[in-house]
Amino acid sequence: MLKAIRIHEFGGPDVLKYEEIPESQPGPGEVRIRVVAAGVNPIDWKIRRGYMELPLPMTVGSDVAGIVDMVGQGVDSFRPEDEVFGKASAGQGGYAEYTVVSSTQIALKPSSIGFIESAAIPTAGLAAWQSLFDIAGLERGQTVLIHGAAGGVGTFAVQFAKWKGAYVIGTASSKNAEFLKSIGCDEVIDYRNQRFEEIVSSLDVVLDTIGGDTLERSWGVLKPGGFLVTTVASIPEGVPEKYGVRADRLMTQADGRELAQIAAIIDEQKIKPIVTTVLPLTDARKAHEMSETGHARGKIVLRVAEDPK
Repeated sequence: MLKAIRIHEFGGPDVLKYEEIPESQPGPGEVRIRVVAAGVNPIDWKIRRGYMELPLPMTVGSDVAGIVDMVGQGVDSFRPEDEVFGKASAGQGGYAEYTVVSSTQIALKPSSIGFIESAAIPTAGLAAWQSLFDIAGLERGQTVLIHGAAGGVGTFAVQFAKWKGAYVIGTASSKNAEFLKSIGCDEVIDYRNQRFEEIVSSLDVVLDTIGGDTLERSWGVLKPGGFLVTTVASIPEGVPEKYGVRADRLMTQADGRELAQIAAIIDEQKIKPIVTTVLPLTDARKAHEMSETGHARGKIVLRVAEDPK
């Protein structure tokens, strides 16, 4: 038996239960990971609230960093004792002492950082990477506006865009301005006291992690042919065409190859995960409450086990 955070019904943070569940075995193409740390993401509490219809009971969480414990048939890319990080599929269970994931969804963790920081990377890091590069095709010399720049996805997006050679503008509260400049923002717009559409225009890319009114006001700041990517909302029919721009909604894909690219950049000390809160696994409820405020800087991570080093 192993300890895990489970839900038996959808609802508020109180439905999260710390309990024992049977160990699972890796099937063909899978590995079992002894989890050291688990990242917390907005999708975790959205699933807990029932926004996605997944079978219950369910072990919560997807982002993990830990040590390979067993490998399934046909897995030759990893072996026991490898230190890895990755993104499990929804409902597979990152908030647990052990979890089983596809070998295609993990990578060797960055050697220059620990398990806590590595667990902060998968969902937010892949969301930023795929939004900027796979979808919007951000290139050196272009200008990008990142909404919610101090959040989990935003802090990765700022650093990735700067690494790429883009001019980076972020929206955030004024208290985060100096922090954002320290990780790569060229300009920071205080969304509480300034209207970004009165300050910027003719942008190549907008990355929206907020939705609602922020998304609606973003169409007009793009140049003709510019690209808007949103991580949180549907694209209104006909609106991109009205403004002569392109748009898409991100659906983050677990991709071990892209995680390996991100790990290499981290080890080159070009970017770093921003972890601001570390809690024990038993405090998963508190972690969800913090995440649901929408104002957490960087990432929240659950410590599942002591770092073996």
